[in-house]
Amino acid sequence: MRTIHTRKRTVAVSAAVTAVLALALTACGGDGSGTKSAGPANNRAKTAASADGSKPADAAGSTDTATTGGSAKTVTSNTGTGSSKGGTAKTGTTTGGNTSDSYAYKHPCKSEDLSVRVYAREGSATQQVIEVNNTGANACGLSYFPRVSLGSASAKDHSGDITPLVPSGLGGAPAYPVKPKNAAIAVIDLNPSGGNGVTWINELNVLADGDHMPNAEQLNFPLGPDVKVLDPKLGLYRSTIADAVSSMQQADSKS
Repeated sequence: MRTIHTRKRTVAVSAAVTAVLALALTACGGDGSGTKSAGPANNRAKTAASADGSKPADAAGSTDTATTGGSAKTVTSNTGTGSSKGGTAKTGTTTGGNTSDSYAYKHPCKSEDLSVRVYAREGSATQQVIEVNNTGANACGLSYFPRVSLGSASAKDHSGDITPLVPSGLGGAPAYPVKPKNAAIAVIDLNPSGGNGVTWINELNVLADGDHMPNAEQLNFPLGPDVKVLDPKLGLYRSTIADAVSSMQQADSKS
């Protein structure tokens, strides 16, 4: 009888221990899954990710892109002379300078604040795009169109170079204004009719502002092989290639 009685006390003690353990787990809030520690673990991971002072962990993998006139823009020079005036355009979102048109009308663009690029217009076999980018801190003014001539890179005498037709009846603002980090675009068609033009021309000469810049600041751009030039046309500076093409199509007089 004593042995049986001792076993009952042992069972009762075990049950009591089990109840105490269950109560302790409930008080700690644990359910055995470990999910309540997920938040603090993530916070520690974010702190570690940003400990080097670069970017917060939440911003990891993002990229900051500077914009030009609403779109990212990267400009390189195609100059054949290696002139520093045709270098890579600067990028940025704010300049802190004067960006008004009225300021541009009174301040002609300087060569050191410009980057000039020439490239074939996509979808056309005869048209070239002349892109003049303002890399300076302030707005500046250009002539209505670039001064352009077509000739041979090896010629000693350029008096026989061909100049394109330009639109007539010009007037209005005293200059074409270009804001910082924006471009003035002109399009030239070397052979609008597609006829059998001259083949000795292999160079496009561009002076971004023929009204204020000296001839010494002219840039020379090589043209591709098998170029035929006949009655070329040049448009006014515009903000888009499409508008520059429309202007070119109205060219009807010598500059």
